[in-house]
Amino acid sequence: MRDTDDYLMLSGIQHFSYCKRQWALIHLEGVWAENTRTFGGGQMHERADDPFFVQSRGQVRISRAMPLVSHQLELTGISDVVEFYQSPSGITLPGEEGLWQIRPVEYKYGRPKEDHCDLVQLTAQAICLEEMFQTTIKEGAIYYGQTRHRVDVEFTEELRQETKALAAEMYEWLESGQLPPAHYQASCKNCSLYDLCAPKLKDDQAIRRYLAKAME
Repeated sequence: MRDTDDYLMLSGIQHFSYCKRQWALIHLEGVWAENTRTFGGGQMHERADDPFFVQSRGQVRISRAMPLVSHQLELTGISDVVEFYQSPSGITLPGEEGLWQIRPVEYKYGRPKEDHCDLVQLTAQAICLEEMFQTTIKEGAIYYGQTRHRVDVEFTEELRQETKALAAEMYEWLESGQLPPAHYQASCKNCSLYDLCAPKLKDDQAIRRYLAKAME
């Protein structure tokens, strides 16, 4: 059993699902480079993150930057937004009357993706909240800045199992001490870490030497 301080970052599961190498460079090697996509996303998160701020909108309570932890996934992080809305099938909340259900909301700069990388991040947040509040969360939402559209996400059993499997695999790579291999594709050129990743290099030691020199 790991100490909570040693848990991996929840946000990393989105990177890991998208590209294992990107995740390792950011979360294990400590490499980061900002492009217009990551800068725009950071600006959106700054607007969403206001620690411990709770806002009321009618029958909805909105909490921003709530600390999250899952001992099942061994992940910890901070939510963008958690909505609490009144429901006869909900749970009690300290200082609030009635019963409440929980819905995590994630903010993304871009557009909905064809893969599940955003979905597993939101699902991981839901699993954290389920453990923390001892409840079941059926759905959440992702707000995409470029489309200004909110997409509802159902936390299916398939999505939950995918999330758990990815979290376990993250620890496998952590314990291996190895850098996941690069799989070059056209989308690599849009990655903020393209120059540091060197996806066309195959030798792991050569890559680490290249990274060390690039970060001097």
